[in-house]
Amino acid sequence: MPDASLLPIVIIILLAIGFAFVNGTNDTANAIATVVGTRVMSPRQAVLMAAAANLVGATTGVAVARTIGKGILVPEAITYTTVIAGLIAVIAWTSLATWRGLPVSLTHGMVSSLAMAGVGVAGAAAVNWAVLGKVVAAIIIAPAIGFAGGYLMMVAIMWLFSKSRPDRVGRIFSNAQILSASYMAFSHGRNDGQMPIGLITMAMVIYSGNLALWDSIPVWIILVAAGSISAGTAIGGWRVVKTLGVRMTALKPVNGFAAETAAATVIQIASTIGIPVSTTHTISASIMGVGATRRLSAVRWGVAGHIFAAWVLTIPICGVIAFILATILKGLF
Repeated sequence: MPDASLLPIVIIILLAIGFAFVNGTNDTANAIATVVGTRVMSPRQAVLMAAAANLVGATTGVAVARTIGKGILVPEAITYTTVIAGLIAVIAWTSLATWRGLPVSLTHGMVSSLAMAGVGVAGAAAVNWAVLGKVVAAIIIAPAIGFAGGYLMMVAIMWLFSKSRPDRVGRIFSNAQILSASYMAFSHGRNDGQMPIGLITMAMVIYSGNLALWDSIPVWIILVAAGSISAGTAIGGWRVVKTLGVRMTALKPVNGFAAETAAATVIQIASTIGIPVSTTHTISASIMGVGATRRLSAVRWGVAGHIFAAWVLTIPICGVIAFILATILKGLF
């Protein structure tokens, strides 16, 4: 007879794979929207490049995985129920947003879902409010730095190449943008790709009681998570790509390079110190910053408004769904 105690482990692993997959699908746009929007690469070339870079990025660190897995909730509130409810909530919301062509933050959705699932199981004391405060601060700080970084990098490039012919600038940055898109995809994998690693490890720690797993996360967990987010990226959320790469502002290769480089650098810094940040928010803000160097009207603020609305709604919607599910499932696992 199969061991019944393994059932919640299997459910969490499958849900974590699903979460990584929809993460990759929605966030494909983060890496390739600009390179496709500027026609530097074909859509198929771009997604294959992004999938490979995501795969590599997701295997290059676990600091964010530890924050997600053992930082958001106090140990007593980390149960199968909180993990399962949190995963179902964020998968449901992200799938709907991707279908609607809206880039959303799976990072903020996952953090909100875990926190509120914990509240549903054990009350407000379940949440590690100090860690959650750092993540909430990053909601504001990362996009702000992304916007400023995109703006300033674009200004610097315009100054450096002010005497260069437009066709020469186009050739230089057509090649450079391939590198910046790869950098962005790698950064996405290094930050977002670690979330499913943290979630699966949470489940394994609950099952085994072995806290030492956090010091040496099994390689199979890292590879499963990395492969899943890479597969989702390879599928590509084309409606989201269109929103970021075409509808929000008109882009040239030099604009895409500036936006991707600025955003990826912000994400790399956050990943190094273990702070989960929204790659979606950061690259979107960087694109807006680049567009604003021409004039504020160069950004289609109506489209940007829909994106902002999705950002704002992600946290409460995921939180409410997770809270309801955790309340219903409490005691089942």
